Amino acid sequence: MRALLVVNPAATTTSARTRDVLIHALASEMKLEVVTTEYRGHARDLGRQAGESDDIELVVALGGDGTVNEVVNGLLHNGPDLDRLPRLAVVPGGSTNVFARALGLPNDAVEATGALLDALREDRERAIGLGLAAGTPGTEDEAVPSRWFTFCAGLGFDAGVIGRVEQQRERGKRSTHALYLRQVARQFLDEPHRRHGTITLERPDQDPVTDLVMSIICNTTPWTFLGNRPVYASPKASFDTGLDVLALNRMSTGAVARYATQLLTSSPERGPHGKHALSLHDLTDFTLHSKAPLPLQMDGDHLGLRTSVTFTGVRRALRVIV
Repeated sequence: MRALLVVNPAATTTSARTRDVLIHALASEMKLEVVTTEYRGHARDLGRQAGESDDIELVVALGGDGTVNEVVNGLLHNGPDLDRLPRLAVVPGGSTNVFARALGLPNDAVEATGALLDALREDRERAIGLGLAAGTPGTEDEAVPSRWFTFCAGLGFDAGVIGRVEQQRERGKRSTHALYLRQVARQFLDEPHRRHGTITLERPDQDPVTDLVMSIICNTTPWTFLGNRPVYASPKASFDTGLDVLALNRMSTGAVARYATQLLTSSPERGPHGKHALSLHDLTDFTLHSKAPLPLQMDGDHLGLRTSVTFTGVRRALRVIV
């Protein structure tokens, strides 16, 4: 088997020595080409080249969720094709690794490599669904390129938090759970639309849902992790179904405290709920419009401000090694 290993040297939880050990282990089982990313978007370019090649059968992403997202977008540059495209494997190297852990992989890079090699020997793979987001035709965002996401997207509050975290990381701060919690508090205090939501959710053949303050789109569950604690925004979300949505139409201090507590105590059986929470399951197509530009995130990557985004849940979009 010929495989491409895409290595993010800035991955926060793997050292150069650990990466060398992992590369040696993988190379003992396959014909391995190793490329270290050098710029933002490099993993996407490598994924595209692998997807357009005739002989690469497997692409392994060694890094965090951002690296995986770039590789996936490169592989699917010309759209899904289960029969032609290389399979994807993930070795977690980031601070959270939501996608890898949602697939059931160990969060430790060495253990995950061992699990990957076992899966390859036993020919274990899975075709998973993904989310696709694009600028809505007929709006000022229609020229925004479409982009795939593996586990979540968000328009509004959670994307604003991620933007703040990225700013802190650019200033040299480490990505920790304490950093995220501080930015949640600051985003809440500065949130201009928390009392009067600007988002409208539209679905085919359904009445629109208006005045939403925030919206989280989940392609799987859990939505994220706090250390070893999984957080379930949409417990029914699955790689085998369409997209799930959790939206709030109120963010008063009391409402935020209530829903934050529900998130922290969420389980596979029960997520956030209440009169100000909207939960939708297994959506294929829907659009979020906003009266004011709001931050957008996908797979934990802040993508700037948007006023209208159309989401599509695509089943069986990519084969992954599990």
